[in-house]
Parts: sequence; C-alpha cells; structure tokens
Amino acid sequence: MSRERGDGVRNAWMVVATREIVVRALNKGFLIGLAVTIAMIGGLIGFTSYMESRTQSFDVAVVAGDESAATALESAADGRGAASASDDRVELTVVRVDDAAAAEAALEDETADAWLSSGAGVTGTDGWTLSGWRDPDSDLAQLIETTVRDQVLAGHASDAGTTMSALTAGSEVETERLDGNPVDPQIVFMAGFVLAFLFFIGAVGSGAMIAGSVIEEKQSRLVEIIATAVPLRQLLAGKIIGSSAIALGQNLLLAGVGLVGVSFTDLSAILPAMTATMVWFVVFFTVGFVAVAALYAVAGSLASRTEDLQYTTSPLMMLLMGVYIVTFSADGVLERVLSYIPPASIVSMPVRVLNGDALWWEPLVSLLVLVAATVGAVLLSERAYRGALMQTGGRVTWRTAMAGERGTTLGA
Repeated sequence: MSRERGDGVRNAWMVVATREIVVRALNKGFLIGLAVTIAMIGGLIGFTSYMESRTQSFDVAVVAGDESAATALESAADGRGAASASDDRVELTVVRVDDAAAAEAALEDETADAWLSSGAGVTGTDGWTLSGWRDPDSDLAQLIETTVRDQVLAGHASDAGTTMSALTAGSEVETERLDGNPVDPQIVFMAGFVLAFLFFIGAVGSGAMIAGSVIEEKQSRLVEIIATAVPLRQLLAGKIIGSSAIALGQNLLLAGVGLVGVSFTDLSAILPAMTATMVWFVVFFTVGFVAVAALYAVAGSLASRTEDLQYTTSPLMMLLMGVYIVTFSADGVLERVLSYIPPASIVSMPVRVLNGDALWWEPLVSLLVLVAATVGAVLLSERAYRGALMQTGGRVTWRTAMAGERGTTLGA
C-alpha cells in the first residue's frame, strides 16, 4: 500500500501537468486568442499573396496626332519590349482624345488615369510628360519611363545606322550571392519579426497563465491542501511541463499555418529553408520556455493577491519585450552575439540559420548554452518557488524567498 502511495507521489507531476493542459485547452480566452492569431496570420499571408499576384489596370490618354506617345503606349500595352516583359502585372489601355483640353478633362472626370505626351507631338519641343490629375502611379510611371527610353534609344540607334542590340551588347548585369543562400534579406527580416512575435506571444501568454494559476491556488489557500499530498517540487514540475506542452503546441500550430500559407505564395521556393528554420525555432523555444515558465511560476508565488502580479511579473515582461524588439531588428555582429545569449538565442540563431551565415555547429553550441541556462534558471526558480509559495501577508521578495525567512515551506 505504501509502495502504491509512493508511486503516486512520484508521479504527481503528471497529474498536475495533465490538469494544466486540460484547463488551458478549455479556456475560452485562450481559444479565442489562438483563433484570432491564426486568422491574423492567414489574413496577412492572403493579403501578401493578393498584392503580389494582382494585376493593375490603367487607362492612359494620348492626343490625336501624337504618334510617338501612341507608339510607346501601344508597345507597353501589347507587351513588346523589355519594360513590358519585366512587369506583366500592369495592364495598359490606350484612350485616344482629340486634344490637350480633352486629355485634361479625361483626367479630371477619371475616365483616364494618366496622359502621356511627347514634346514633338504637342509642343514641338523635346521631352516627354506623364500627367495625372494627382501624382501618377509609381508602377505606371516606371513602366512608361522604361518604354519611352527604349523607344527613344531605338530611334537614335536607327539614326546612327546601328541597332539597339548592338548598342546594349555586353551591358547586362547579373546578380550573384556568393554564400549560395537564395533567401532575400527582406524575407530574413520578416522571418525574424515573425519568430520574435511567436516567441513573445507564446512566452507572455503561457507565462501569464502559469502565474495566474499559482496565485489563484495561493490566494484561495488551495495550495495548502495540495502541499499536504504533493511535494512542491513536483507541483512546480507539473505546471512547467503542462504549460510548456501548451505553448509548444500553440507555436507548432501557428508555424504550421504559416508554412502552409507560404506554400501558396511566390515564396514557396524557399519553403525548405524556412521549414528548417522553424524546426530550429521549435527546438530552441521548447528548451527556453521551460526557464520562462519556471520564472513565471516564481512570479506568481511571490504575489499574495492577483493585484500583485503586475508588480512581480514586470521584470519578466520587460525582458521578453526587450528580446522581441532587439532580436528581429538585430543584424551583423549584434545578431551573432545575441544568437549565443539566452533567451535572445531562441530567435536569433534560427534567423541566422535562415540567413545562411551560421556554420553547422553553431546552432548546437547555442542550444547547449541555452540548456545550461535553462537548468540553472529552473534550479534557482525551484528554490524560490518553495520558499515563497506558502508565505502570505504581502508581496515576497526574491531575497526573502531564497532565504525562506518567513512562513513554513511544506512538501519540499
């Protein structure tokens, strides 16, 4: 009989962890927040995909008799020339008007988006003008500018007895990235922002739930009953494991939604690199969140009332906010340094893996450093947790909790 009880006590952490998972999974606030986050990720990916794939249509007016402008617009509209080939998401429709007054009227009543005129066709002088009732669209202006330049150069080449091909021979410039990584720096920046965001919402959201659970049990005196049957060490272990499982599951779900969404965009080519980065992030987050969960549990034990949580959790919130702000914007030497410093390494090292500037052994070394820091944080938190949980009557300081100067520590 005593052996069965001993086994039950040793496995008490499993009961506590299961309770934490069930309570959190059935919490309406958590489920609503998760659904909103998934909707935001899906909406952002959908909007990005739409913006990348949409075709812009423009009506451009040209005055009768301005053959140079008409030829340029027809060339762009028909997809002839380098400019049109390089920008197939802009469609042009030529609107022919009788004179300049009619062109201005078309712009004013919005039957035309812009008016292209060549100096020779309107004023008899050199130069071209793209007019709009307001500033012409930048994509349209770039397309028209390139088309006009090609047409003018072709005319000059013909006058000189040569061709455009001969004039531009050998002028092509190819780009090459010597590290072999196909990921664009802007994508790396966005990935850093996303990973920092996932870390922040996962750590703060789950951490706050742990602190709230601890203070709820402490304020209701329920912890005094629990402590007679469950060692406080196992109570803490169960809370950490249960909350870590929920936080990990949440980030796996969000990362999966993000990767599936990316597969439907133009970024699908870099999906293997992003998947590897996500795997490293999940591994780092799983280890690092254990330390975060332990510290939030201590923050809950240091409080005596729910109102005290804002004070006891403020240092952790500031730390996590600092990690969020610094990691996604870090670059160069700072990013390399942060990739070895917990908890910033949870974000910085996976970003370096995506960027291709981390050697194969660097994530492993960084992970070992994170494991060591997590073990140290858990051992420190376990002592403070046991020293503060049974103390009531006001906020408990870290120093008092570590020394265990007040109250009685039960179930150690």
